[in-house]
Amino acid sequence: MISSVSAALALASVSSVLAAPVLNNVSPLVSRATAPSPAFVIYTDKFVSADVLPPAAQLAGYNVVALSFLTLNGALDQAGAFAALPADQRAAKKAEYASAGINIIVSAFGETDKPTTQGADPVATANTMAQFVTANALDGIDVDYEDLDAMNKGDGAAEAWVTTFTQTLRQTLPQGQFILTHAPLAPWLSPNQQFAAGAYLTVNKNVGQLIDWYNIQFYNQGLYTDCEGLLNTSGGAFPGSSVFEIAANGVDLNKLVIGKPGTAADATNGFIDPATLGTCVDQAKAKGWSAGVMAFQFPDADAAWVKAAKGTSFQ
Repeated sequence: MISSVSAALALASVSSVLAAPVLNNVSPLVSRATAPSPAFVIYTDKFVSADVLPPAAQLAGYNVVALSFLTLNGALDQAGAFAALPADQRAAKKAEYASAGINIIVSAFGETDKPTTQGADPVATANTMAQFVTANALDGIDVDYEDLDAMNKGDGAAEAWVTTFTQTLRQTLPQGQFILTHAPLAPWLSPNQQFAAGAYLTVNKNVGQLIDWYNIQFYNQGLYTDCEGLLNTSGGAFPGSSVFEIAANGVDLNKLVIGKPGTAADATNGFIDPATLGTCVDQAKAKGWSAGVMAFQFPDADAAWVKAAKGTSFQ
């Protein structure tokens, strides 16, 4: 078992298979979003205010905000709260963020959803979730698949599920018009007997061309706590899972967005203070990487956090 993996990208509790997300007061508008590069991504799951999202100025320096989470039980937490806003208020917030250069996407699943294990149909689930994106005029979707039970079986079912789900999403959310990202655990992007069917290395081979970038969770493994371990040699229980090792495993270097918790309280381990992370970012940039940074979560990671995390490379 990958018992140290307990990714911090979910707070919602789910217990059943596919249920249609709540689509209150939705707009029929669809997005036309160009995937930013580099990407600076912030997840929002904690309650912020009745307006759901803060003034865009509080997220200066980010270009993507991910509403969390759209689950098998529907839209919960910040995703549900945004969808429940009156249509005019939702449209005004979308316009404010667009003017500030910030895309709004929704993050699917999270830590407590187990789509493959729970028997959710990947085609039906993808179609329902794509409908949520278009109905709420969002810029795209992030796939935070964390079905550890299915991935650990090593029988290929998890990889096949994610592959079909991704292909189906792209039928409704075409590349170049909608952002489609995934948020894999870093060990899933390295060869490891624990993941006999290849985990996300297999997913990348199958549908990597359809994915704009990976918001990689470099935390909760007891690893990636300094620049060397994060960038060059992960070691520990999951060797080969640092940034440049993942690139050597065949994944596009400039799709490897470095994901970190906003504070130590946002993950079990793996926190690096943003100023130190900025030095890691500068080192990676000097070696040819320029994918960007992801933080979980607002308000623990804000405009000041990302400014520091960008180092001197992206100011």
